[in-house]
Amino acid sequence: MLRFIVSFFGGIFSWLTIGALFAALTVGAVFWMYGRDLPNHEQLAQYTPPTISRIYSGEGRIIDEFARERRLYAPSNEIPDLVKHAFISAEDKNFYTHQGYDLRGMIAAAVAAARGARLRGASTITQQVMKNFLLSSDRSAERKIKELILASRLEKTLSKEDILELYLNEIFLGQNSFGVTAAAQTYFNKTLGELAPQEAAYLAALPKSPSNRHPVRNMDTALFWRNNTLREMYENHYIDEAAYNAAKDAPLLSVQNGDYEPFRAQMPPRDYFTDEIRRQLSRNFGEEEFFAGGLSIRATMDPELQVEAANALRHQLESYDREKGIWLGTGVVLGADMLVDEQTWRDALGSVTVARDIEGWRPAVVLELTNKNARIGIEGVENDEDGHWIVADDVNWARKKLEDGELARKARVVSDLLAVGEVIHVKALTKDSDGSFVRWSLRQVPELQGGFMAMDVNTGRVLAMQGGFSYQHSVFNRATQATRQPGSSFKPFVYASALDSGFSPATIIVDAPIEIDTPQGVWRPHNASRKFYGPTPLRTGIEQSRNLMTIRLAQEVGMDVVAAYAERFGVYNNMGRFLANALGAEETSLFKMVAAYAMFANGGERVEPTLVDRVQDRWGKTVYRHDQRTCDDCQNVTIDPGQMPRITSNRERVMNAVTAYQLTSMMQGVVRRGTAAGRVQLPVPVAAKTGTTNDARDVWFVGFTSNIAAGCYMGFDQPKTLGRGAYGASMCGPVFNAFMKKATEKYGGGPFKLPPGGHFIKIDRFSGARLPDDASGDYVVSEYFRDGEEPVFGLMFDGGFAMSQNLPLIIPEGMIETGATVKTSTGEVVIVPDKADFGTVSSGGLY
Repeated sequence: MLRFIVSFFGGIFSWLTIGALFAALTVGAVFWMYGRDLPNHEQLAQYTPPTISRIYSGEGRIIDEFARERRLYAPSNEIPDLVKHAFISAEDKNFYTHQGYDLRGMIAAAVAAARGARLRGASTITQQVMKNFLLSSDRSAERKIKELILASRLEKTLSKEDILELYLNEIFLGQNSFGVTAAAQTYFNKTLGELAPQEAAYLAALPKSPSNRHPVRNMDTALFWRNNTLREMYENHYIDEAAYNAAKDAPLLSVQNGDYEPFRAQMPPRDYFTDEIRRQLSRNFGEEEFFAGGLSIRATMDPELQVEAANALRHQLESYDREKGIWLGTGVVLGADMLVDEQTWRDALGSVTVARDIEGWRPAVVLELTNKNARIGIEGVENDEDGHWIVADDVNWARKKLEDGELARKARVVSDLLAVGEVIHVKALTKDSDGSFVRWSLRQVPELQGGFMAMDVNTGRVLAMQGGFSYQHSVFNRATQATRQPGSSFKPFVYASALDSGFSPATIIVDAPIEIDTPQGVWRPHNASRKFYGPTPLRTGIEQSRNLMTIRLAQEVGMDVVAAYAERFGVYNNMGRFLANALGAEETSLFKMVAAYAMFANGGERVEPTLVDRVQDRWGKTVYRHDQRTCDDCQNVTIDPGQMPRITSNRERVMNAVTAYQLTSMMQGVVRRGTAAGRVQLPVPVAAKTGTTNDARDVWFVGFTSNIAAGCYMGFDQPKTLGRGAYGASMCGPVFNAFMKKATEKYGGGPFKLPPGGHFIKIDRFSGARLPDDASGDYVVSEYFRDGEEPVFGLMFDGGFAMSQNLPLIIPEGMIETGATVKTSTGEVVIVPDKADFGTVSSGGLY
């Protein structure tokens, strides 16, 4: 009997041993089979996750950020233990002791699955890292086996802290936030080190179901799982009883519930400047690197001047719009069901897409119309006892456009213009003396658009850029993306080419009719005044923006030369060689024009405009720096106090320094007595040129001081006339003046630098004749001539006009005034006796 029992149990043991051996072999075969072609886990040691790229102002303040996944990378040693312990308690309390998988958790999950329950995780943090980085998220036994194999391998490759770092930076925590650093900012606007235990616990409760644990929509669920995590932290001895009790009784405060200001609210609204940085760096570095590379970008923008640029441009655009008086509105109307109570209309108003980036403006909705006025509800403004109103006197500037395109009469009461439910913009008007509230004023985004840009003429740093009235209304950047005819603002490039070709500011050009044969027929250009002024010095041609003089000058110098200058300055890539283009008929951008004018201001050296000073990668390495000048003694510790270090410029010269000074002097005359006279009042010398295209479709004003160049453009996005009285000086001039007043207050300015190689001679600005050194009066101008060049005294004949005799004179075909003196190419001085016809002697060229 004993032998039988021993034999029986011995057989059972043998079979069990064989069974165990078979099971082990089966499991081993399964793991071998699934472990053959797994992804390489060692690549995680070089983890570089997609990270937010941030743009900083010159003062180091964050002004914008871009990312597809909102993640801020934090190394393990910068993540507080409180945060680590919260996630370990919520997700994997045995993290520091297991080898990559939790056998007890797996068995519990398997038992539950065998009983028909849904197959659930029991995944350790290490397994979750493998799933997130190297595997799919499907719920299958095959994926689970691969996850176990990779987790065990990873535990042998990386330390526990490295694995935890991967997990805490990669995990999705809702609200487009990836990783704990970004989530702390999104939910609490705090750094990791500022988190309280209840806040760390809430974040740790999110990974399994962030959308179902939203702090507002799912408050009860969120509180339950937060407190569950806190209990685990207490039971795991990560927090004491007092901290646990205080934390679990604390309310769930969050950004989403309005308890904290959102991080984004601490930054200025996204604008044309930072969006242009995005556009340019996406092109230079690639979109993937820009949106995911964790770049640190130092912008050139001066925030104070950026605000001034936006306000100056908006003020002038709105002034034009209110003068025209056509009501456009926002085009958004809320239905009656959205106006039933205050909370309903506030929710509806908050969800509409209208511009919210205009300083002082607020979205509002018309709630009620009375006989004359309208009661309105205003976003972000509490209702008072009497309500908020738009009064009849505030709408009588506007007329509504009817369905047939005709305009109605000017509004007399608010109901002539607005309807109940209409979404509008309003602005609070205040008393200038004490700033007290007066009333709400009706506003609209103008149809007329424009752009403005300002840059440092020596470094190329763009200090301000405004691409339209409102970025949120239209992201199209009219400073960089819009190409329009520059009109007369192009003329300085014609005059620059002439000055470099032997002409001087005193050279006489005859302002008289001209006919030019073109493939389309005979072209007869004319001056804006439709008048002709006869022989006139070159200076006056640019000061008064004479079209006929400019055409003759371009004809004489040659359009190939003019085009070469425009291309050298970056105005065009390949300019058409047509005489009409000398008057600014070919389209370009404000960005290019301002950059080109900066080269006049700095004495003729190439300067590349930039919106970015420096770009650093995620590791802090500088991958781009704009300023390539060398500082010869910046490292010299013995430099004398008060002495500036020497900076060597390696910039290319694009025009002769004397030419640049002559042109600048002539453009100063534009401001003093030319087409911009009376439009600019600055405490420093300023040079500028106006521009108005045919039918006043586009208006320009571009100018500069000794250190800042700036330009303004205005026009409709779908080009059409701005109407009578629209000129670059009258519309863009005030924008330039308002901005430059602020800019010169901050950055100063001074006389334009006088280059060597020339000397001053007094000239009669009406006739071009040389005057005695002691001459004075409004007609006297000191012109800067190159050494070796100087005019002789002009001659007066029969009460006619005097002219220089040793400088070029352009004579048109046909008639010229009696008494003119002409120096021919042979050096002979010819006196015009009486209405002489030079058609047999010349072809309208240089003599």
